[in-house]
Order: sequence, then structure tokens, then C-alpha cells
Amino acid sequence: MENEHTSRREALTGTAGLLTAALGALAGLAAWLPYGRRGLFGAFEGERNTDVLLLGLPLLLFGGTLTALAAFAAVRGRKRTALTLTAAVAALAAVGYGLDVLAGPQAVSDCGSPC
Repeated sequence: MENEHTSRREALTGTAGLLTAALGALAGLAAWLPYGRRGLFGAFEGERNTDVLLLGLPLLLFGGTLTALAAFAAVRGRKRTALTLTAAVAALAAVGYGLDVLAGPQAVSDCGSPC
């Protein structure tokens, strides 16, 4: 009986973790949409920036997922796992800023003097 209870609890925990990761990915997508829309649909003189799709979208999806899982691990009391996931989010943010895909919409940074 106890074995059945343990396996049910593990299944519920796994399901909660999966839902948390999915919500994190959706939050990453929601954070990417304003930046991606401007880059893909040519906000400045019709120019397109495909880096927002090829680099920015995966970084924000993965970052959102990792952030949600870090919060989930912290709530469950897994401090080492939460700290590791938080460090991974910080590394992703550094890569994103280093590749200039998280610095802001391209149209705003390249506008020049008329703006």
C-alpha cells in the first residue's frame, strides 16, 4: 500500500514539474513576442533580423523553462538543484546579451538621429 502511495506521489510531482516547465516555456515565448515581432516583420525600414528567431527564441524558451524549474525546485526544498538551475539561467542571460539577442529590439537600437 505504501509503495502505491509513493508512486502516486512521484507521478503527481512529475506532472507538476512538467506543467511548471511548460508554463515557463510559455512565459519565455511571451517575453520574446514583442522583440521577435519587431525583428521579423521589419520595424525599421522593412529590414528583417532573423537572429531574433534563430537565437533569441530558443534562448528565451529555454531560459523560461529553466527559471520555472528553478522556482519549482526551490519550492520543493531542493536548494542545490535550484541554485544550479539559477546559475544556468544566469549563464543563458550572459550568452544572450553577448550575442546581442536580449539587448532590446533592433529597431530601437539602430534607429539613429531621426528618432
